[in-house]
Amino acid sequence: MIAGERPSGLVILGHPVAHSLSPVFQGAALAASGLALTYTRRDVPPERLREALHTCRDTNTGGNVTIPHKEAVAAEADRLSETARRAGAVNTFWFERGLLHGHNTDVDGARATMQALMAGRSARRAVLLGSGGSAAAVLLALAEMGATEIAIVARTPARAHALLARTGVSGVVLDAHDDAPGALGNADLVVNSTPLGLRDDDALPVEPSALSPHAAVFDLVYRGRTAGQSGGTPWVRAARAHGLAAEDGLRMLVEQGASAFRSWFGIDAPRDVMWQALGEQAPAPDRPRP
Repeated sequence: MIAGERPSGLVILGHPVAHSLSPVFQGAALAASGLALTYTRRDVPPERLREALHTCRDTNTGGNVTIPHKEAVAAEADRLSETARRAGAVNTFWFERGLLHGHNTDVDGARATMQALMAGRSARRAVLLGSGGSAAAVLLALAEMGATEIAIVARTPARAHALLARTGVSGVVLDAHDDAPGALGNADLVVNSTPLGLRDDDALPVEPSALSPHAAVFDLVYRGRTAGQSGGTPWVRAARAHGLAAEDGLRMLVEQGASAFRSWFGIDAPRDVMWQALGEQAPAPDRPRP
């Protein structure tokens, strides 16, 4: 989905949002592409979201959306792409003739990461932790990759059931204490779409010892060198120490950003420049990040 009108500026809306690396790599991509725009962060509490969107409309500012606003922006949008409609979540937006257009490029980012992580391996049995806007993107990407046994572990089962219904993806919802351990022990891929890991003192989403020795771990939380951490999130580091293939959300971040860049401007994003801005080398498309 490509915007019909080029934004005059870009912003990421979230709460909190200070940790976001999007301005770092998107700013580098804009400069490398000769686009004289700025990309900024804006911390917006939920009760101020509508006001923030009105300001964006008045200034023709497009951008991205992060926790906790993805589903709320989908509800506010005048136009939704089919992907955003199925996900019920927007992470990329712009305005055309004053109408708010919402798209979801998280699906592209999740798919690229999981394909690299699972290269040459089966992703048939997957367990997804969480049921928010990012979980919807992962669900759609898993379905596209041919996963046939998908289980969601969520604190609010009703929300997880609604997520399956909205996306049209077949799956089951499991109780975290009674049903999840068996599914986790047999899973080919376990994905964390909860905020666990944003803080160093967070508990691990799942102990690596509870997983199959052949499982892979994908943590949507990311830690890049620019954020003061290298080598992935605590869960990724623990999983690797346990001998499991694991990757954090940095590739997903860059890939969804590259797709968003193309949606705003109709040109390919300079991925190498984006990775360099994060202090990283661009990983091979079919290999997990080291």
